[in-house]
Amino acid sequence: MSELGSDLYDIPEEFRDLRAAIRQIAEEQIAPGAAERDDKAEYAWDVKKLLGEQDILGLAVPEEYGGNAMGTLMLQIAVEEIARVDASCALILMVQELGSLPIRLFGSEELKQRFLPKVATGECIPAFALSEPEAGSDPSSMKTHAVRDGDEWVINGSKNWITNTSVADVYVVFAKTDPESGRITAFAVESDREGFSYGPLEHKMGIRSSPTGSPVFDDVRVPHENVIGEVGRGMSVALGTLERTRLGAAAQAVGIAQGSIDYAASYAKERIAFGRPIAEFQGLQWKLADAETKVAAARELLYKACAVSDRTDRDGGFGKWSSMAKLFASDTAMGVTVDMLQILGGYGYVKDYPMERFMRDAKITQIYEGANEIQRVVISRAMLG
Repeated sequence: MSELGSDLYDIPEEFRDLRAAIRQIAEEQIAPGAAERDDKAEYAWDVKKLLGEQDILGLAVPEEYGGNAMGTLMLQIAVEEIARVDASCALILMVQELGSLPIRLFGSEELKQRFLPKVATGECIPAFALSEPEAGSDPSSMKTHAVRDGDEWVINGSKNWITNTSVADVYVVFAKTDPESGRITAFAVESDREGFSYGPLEHKMGIRSSPTGSPVFDDVRVPHENVIGEVGRGMSVALGTLERTRLGAAAQAVGIAQGSIDYAASYAKERIAFGRPIAEFQGLQWKLADAETKVAAARELLYKACAVSDRTDRDGGFGKWSSMAKLFASDTAMGVTVDMLQILGGYGYVKDYPMERFMRDAKITQIYEGANEIQRVVISRAMLG
C-alpha cells in the first residue's frame, strides 16, 4: 500500500491519525457491504449514519457551524480513503460538500445557521441541482426559471443527473431569473415544499448505490431569504463551488485507482500460473509499477491543488490547479482500472470480484464535476490568458 509523503505538503500528524482511523472504518465497516449495495443499487443509509456518528461528515462544515473542517486537504484524504473500498459511499461525503458549499461560501448568516449544523451531523442531506437535459456542460442554456412574487420566488423547471435525488433534504437549485440577460440565481429549496417531485432514478453503469435523478419544480415557492448570494449572480455561485468541489472527484478517482492496484497486487501474489505466482512475471510487474507511478503522480497533483486551496493568500491560479488535478486523476483512474482488471483476467470480468466495479465506478470521474473536455478548456484559458 502506498504511503503519503509529507515533506512537500507537511501533512500534520493529526491528519495522519485521522486518515488511519478513516481507513480502518472503511476497510472494516464500509467495504464488506460494497458489492451488495452496488448490486441492489441501494443508498447506504447505514454508512451515512456511520460517517455522521464519526464526525466525518463534519469535515465539510466549519467549526462555528458544528463541523470540524480541517481544510480541503484533509477532506479529500477522507474521500480518497473511502473511495478505495466503495466509491459510491465516498460520494456521500463529496456531496455533503458540494451541496453545502454554496451556502457556506455565498449564503446569508441565516441560511448558514439553518442548514450547516444539520449538514455536519448528517441530519440534513444536501444536493446540487445545476445540470439539465439540454444544459450539462453549458449551464447558461438552462430552462428552469424563477419569478419573484412579493416576498417569494416561484420556481418552475426540471434538472437532470442530480446526485442524492430522492434522499436529499435540501437542493441548491439554479434558475434563470432574468430572461433577457439570461442571468441565473441560486436558491435553497427544501424537498418538502409543495410542487417538488422527482421522476424515476437513473439506472447507471457505476456508482450504483448513490441515487441520481431528475428533480422537478412545479410552481415551487420559496421565500426570498432562500436566495443564495445575490439575485442574478448564480453563475458565480456555481463556478465558485465547482472550482473547489472538483477536487472531490479527483480524490475519488485516486481512491478508486489505488483500491484497484491494491487488489490486483494481492491477487497476483496468490494466483498460480505455470507453477508460480503470476506476480513473478515481468509483464504483470510492469503493469503494476506503471499503475502505482501514475496514481502517485495523480495524488501529488491532487494534494498540491488542495494545498493551494487551503492557502489564505492563494492567487487566481487555483482554478487551473483544481482542473489539472481532476483531469489527470480521473483519466488515470480509468486507465489504471482497465489495466488492473487485465491482471485478474476472466475473474476481473465477473461480479464475484470487485475489479469490474472499480472500472465501472472510475468512468464517471471523467464526466461529472465538469467533463474532462471542459477541464482542458479551463486549463488552456488559464495558460493563454
